[in-house]
Amino acid sequence: MPYLLRAAALTDAPAVTDLLNEIDRIEIGRPETDLHTVEADLKHPEVDLDRDSWLAFDGTRLVAYALVWDESQGERIDADHYVLPDHQEAGELLLEALEARSLEKARANGASKAVVHLHLNSAPTTDLTRIRARGWTVVRRYHVLERALRADTDLPPEPPAGVRVRPCVDEADRKQVHALHQTSFAEHFDFQPRSYEQWLHDIQADRLDWSLVWLVSAEDLGDAGFLIARDDREAMGWIRSLGLVREARGRGLGGILLRQAFAAFAARGRTSVGLGVDTENATGAPELYARNGMSVHYAVDTWEIVVS
Repeated sequence: MPYLLRAAALTDAPAVTDLLNEIDRIEIGRPETDLHTVEADLKHPEVDLDRDSWLAFDGTRLVAYALVWDESQGERIDADHYVLPDHQEAGELLLEALEARSLEKARANGASKAVVHLHLNSAPTTDLTRIRARGWTVVRRYHVLERALRADTDLPPEPPAGVRVRPCVDEADRKQVHALHQTSFAEHFDFQPRSYEQWLHDIQADRLDWSLVWLVSAEDLGDAGFLIARDDREAMGWIRSLGLVREARGRGLGGILLRQAFAAFAARGRTSVGLGVDTENATGAPELYARNGMSVHYAVDTWEIVVS
């Protein structure tokens, strides 16, 4: 079947959102992709849409979408890839294109190969036989967790003596959250250092409600952790990231930040909250979330290919 292939434009964001939500319905049973998220991907500062994006059409119907971007300035390249179940040939055409472009980007960085990472649902619409035949393998699994909320029981926590939770209210606080993020996530799988300006784009700072960002401090440590939440997803409240410096872990500070976010979302009328976590996270995060009532909504695998 012949497919029409072309690069994406920002004006394609609604069509891409519709495609991703159609795939969401198949993979997880409900649509969970928001237009502003797709727009942010297409506006990514490390993306040249003419060369780094692809749309595949069957007639006028969009059936596949792919994007690549480079945050490492080295060999590590990231990619998105989505395809409807009955259009695997289109999906393979986009895999071929993104692999070739990833190698171009890595070589432009002075690397001899591209190590490409792609996130797919653990039961994806992508034909896994095809992707494995191309040399892709799973290197990590993440869980998207969810928790129900109730305004009468999810109340703000009372921190113990010497512990303080405060909202992020000014530029100095924002820079402190960035510094804590870079420090607390430095040992995480696939972490890429980001400047303050790059990080602001990553978190969509221009549309972030900063009253849903908190810092936690302890008398003996000073500012020791942060939580970034956002209330712009239709499906649920969302905790984008929670981090604690190594010296602060195991002292209950993460649970205090979580309960602060739960209470804020419940007070706004949200009935559920979600977040993503690396199942091999060694900081105790999966156990922290389980203790605070979060359970698995669905799983996502990181696939990797080395192109040279």
